[in-house]
This record gives sequence, C-alpha cells and structure tokens, in this order.
Amino acid sequence: MRTKIPKSYKVKGRIWLYPGQSANWHFLSIPKKESGEIKEAYKSMRKGWGSLPVSVTKGKTTWTTSIFPDSKSGTYILPLKAEIRRKENLFDNDICTVKLLIMV
Repeated sequence: MRTKIPKSYKVKGRIWLYPGQSANWHFLSIPKKESGEIKEAYKSMRKGWGSLPVSVTKGKTTWTTSIFPDSKSGTYILPLKAEIRRKENLFDNDICTVKLLIMV
C-alpha cells in the first residue's frame, strides 16, 4: 500500500526582504520540517531551479506561484508579490501563516 503524500500544508514564518541594494523581493521561508517533507515527497516532480507550483491562500486572497529551494537556509521559499502584500496588509518582518496546496 502506497503512503499518501500530503498536498496541503499550513505554514507559519516571518516575512523577509531579499538583501541587496535594490531589494524589492519579499519572501516567506517554509519551515524546515515541512520543507523536508515537500522535498522528499515531490523530488521527482520539481520544475526549473527545483521549483514546485503551488496555490497559496492567505486570508481572503488565493493565488498561484511557485516555491523555490533555498540552499542557504535548507528550506523552500515563497515569493510574496506586492499586490498580495497590499491586499493582506503584510510587511517585512511580519509573522505570516498561509495554506499551500502543491499543484503537481
């Protein structure tokens, strides 16, 4: 009997700004536990740069994007577009909880 692979994760983390002079990219790091589970369960389904397509829900907003592996932290990272941050009133250094649905 095959083990069921979870497709949905509720994750919590701190929003951070990509370092650099023209830093405009905000990310949420997926915790190590969930990142490890996702990496193992979906390793054969990864796309370019090791990304995985996801549907994300925060509050009343749902959008599609991809999560990307971050070799520095050993976790996946979720980019947060300005439009999403405005809709959900999210800022750098906020603690944020989102629901991820892996779309493979």
